[in-house]
Amino acid sequence: MTPARLRGVRAVRVTVSGLVQGVGFRPFVYRLANEHRLNGHVANTGGQVAITARGPAAALAEFIARLSTEAPVQSHVENVAVADLEPTPGPGAGFRIVNSARSGDPRRYPPPDLATCAACARELFDPDDRRYRYPFINCTACGPRISIIDDLPYDRARTTMRTFHMCDRCRGEYLDPGDRRFHAEPIACADCGPRLTWWGDGIGHGEAALSQAIAVLETGGLIAMKGVGGYQLVTDAGDDTAVRRLRHVKNRPGKPLAVMVGTLDRARRLADLDTDEAKLLTAPAAPIVVCHSPHLETLSSLVAPRLSHVGVFLPYSPLHHLLLAALDRPLVVTSGNLGGEPIIIGDEAARDRLGPMVDGVLGHDRPIRERHDDSVVRVVDGETLTLRRARGYAPSPSRLPIPTDRTILAAGAQSKSALAVTGDDRVILGPYLGDLDSAEAMDGYATGVDRLCGMHAVQPNLIAHDLHDGYASTRFARDSGLDRVGVQHHHAHVVATAAERGVDEPFIGVAYDGLGMGDDGTLWGGEIMLADYRDFRRLGRFGYAPLPGGAAAIRNPARMALGYRYGAEDLGGGTFRAPELEKRLGPAQTDTIRRMIERGVNCPKASSAGRLFDAVAALLGITDTSSYEGEAAVLLEAACEGVADAFPLPWRLARRDGIAVYDPIPTLRAITETDEATSLTAARFHTTIVEVTVALVRDAARHGYPKTVCLGGGVFQNRRLVRGVREALGQEGFTVHISRDIPVNDGGIAYGQAVIAAARSTRR
Repeated sequence: MTPARLRGVRAVRVTVSGLVQGVGFRPFVYRLANEHRLNGHVANTGGQVAITARGPAAALAEFIARLSTEAPVQSHVENVAVADLEPTPGPGAGFRIVNSARSGDPRRYPPPDLATCAACARELFDPDDRRYRYPFINCTACGPRISIIDDLPYDRARTTMRTFHMCDRCRGEYLDPGDRRFHAEPIACADCGPRLTWWGDGIGHGEAALSQAIAVLETGGLIAMKGVGGYQLVTDAGDDTAVRRLRHVKNRPGKPLAVMVGTLDRARRLADLDTDEAKLLTAPAAPIVVCHSPHLETLSSLVAPRLSHVGVFLPYSPLHHLLLAALDRPLVVTSGNLGGEPIIIGDEAARDRLGPMVDGVLGHDRPIRERHDDSVVRVVDGETLTLRRARGYAPSPSRLPIPTDRTILAAGAQSKSALAVTGDDRVILGPYLGDLDSAEAMDGYATGVDRLCGMHAVQPNLIAHDLHDGYASTRFARDSGLDRVGVQHHHAHVVATAAERGVDEPFIGVAYDGLGMGDDGTLWGGEIMLADYRDFRRLGRFGYAPLPGGAAAIRNPARMALGYRYGAEDLGGGTFRAPELEKRLGPAQTDTIRRMIERGVNCPKASSAGRLFDAVAALLGITDTSSYEGEAAVLLEAACEGVADAFPLPWRLARRDGIAVYDPIPTLRAITETDEATSLTAARFHTTIVEVTVALVRDAARHGYPKTVCLGGGVFQNRRLVRGVREALGQEGFTVHISRDIPVNDGGIAYGQAVIAAARSTRR
């Protein structure tokens, strides 16, 4: 019989899953439990939060409900599991936060790094606050997380902060339930925490180090600075000489640079921000937001050459806040690496590799455990599209539509590489790693594999990889010793969109990108397919054209244009001439490339939408060379600026092997024969690709295939194209999806690979 004093009393064990560590969840639970006068305790365990609570049944019920509805804004509660316990008699012991415990829980979700919150920013500049101008100020709502974590559960003892022993005042705040820093694991102050060091013309520490860095930037210098997820190169965004020097150091002649400004008001003076863009800039993830900027004259013309959009972001660390406040000018803040290498995180490596190239290195003694570049997003018609998924977003779980008992590692692609692992019914997509074109990059890739698997406590027994044997990621998979699943590149692209957007039935995939190995051994890139999570069938494509010199054609759009001129697949559309292009190249180069094409010497053929965009950019005289992947297409989109609507150019479809094929020759012929403004022709080309896409999709659907369309591939980073395709297909009655959180470019390939491998390893 239950004692009278226990009637109406209930005891429970509550397990909260999701992103619930490193986001102030335990302090939130503590305050909520005390508000309801419950007894018990809360702890981190594995990747979850475990609660034991006892009290009146009604109070407990309300407490449990509020765990989800009032959770900290940075958290994401996936599940609240409740198990009843036998209530025990005894005096109330109150509610406590207790030491964390390890567990075998498969859902280990380490928290992402969070931008400095408004409360900490106010204290940073308050002369009466004891953390005034302290570059490492943080609280439960902000600060470093994944970049300093060694292992889970997330406690100070398992972070790089464990060597910094809290002073009495910090410890008092850490243990005070009423304090904003209650159990803030990176808590520190100038008396007990990390401190800055300047290596340059002399060595300085603390405030002196910061002053030396500011002095260099004030005079147009270039510094390397230790950020949250790695070193960064910083200089004055309005100084041509400074920006030119930075580009030389990074060997980055044309790719646009991101600009950091001190406040949202300052960002509005630089770019035309809509409501969604402003929210992104001030969100805890604090990504770079690609915005329309009619005020580029306030920046060096070398920041975003020939573009009307610029990547803008706000200070996301206290150190950034201090620099921007002191200088009151836009700064270029970009990854601290040299061409082809991963972002540097080690102090010695920064001094050795970056030190000789800059005017000083601003470092500190808080180690970085995991490199995280800055995330990049853009807004299209009110939807956020992620272009680079890193700091603030990664790692975080994504949907695995078909759970599997295999533990899968997805190796990703060659460029914009990222890794993924499966666990339970989720895929964890790791942070952006960059291109795998150097030994240093592959060292970082291998470290990333160990880190991702270790942090999520998984031991893969299956690895998914691209079909291209030349990819370093494919070679890694082949050498791994694991069971392997080869996944076609474009199938992975469209499945990544479908899985994220909850499309569980067969769909029509539209994959437009640069190059990917097809299942027939040829290079693809402009594909229409019927797909599900296991398989696909090619339903349409772009016409083939040779890549003169192979990879050299990617770097030289003019070569690609000659590929179409002299070697395009004969689909009945005739030929075209390119006298202006050939005049620019000269007869010797033109004849050499023509002979290569005619003899088939190093001229692989591709059905690539990306390479067609390159060719058009060259034929219009926009650019003959590309200093970074996709530059020609970016400049082609920028050339449309100011043209709202444009009629399509001529185009036609042919049929080959039972599928519809876009013949680009009539389009290219019209481009070379027109005398209209370049901006209008560029806009008309975009309209043409929209109409071609609708025709190819309509042709696929007439066979009774689904009217759900999933877009994938790097070409769909083009705002004008995305908007046009979605609107036109929508008018035809199709439902069109594009991924939001998962990059539509090769940064999302690993997610698609993981989903496909899971589907294929699961019995129907």
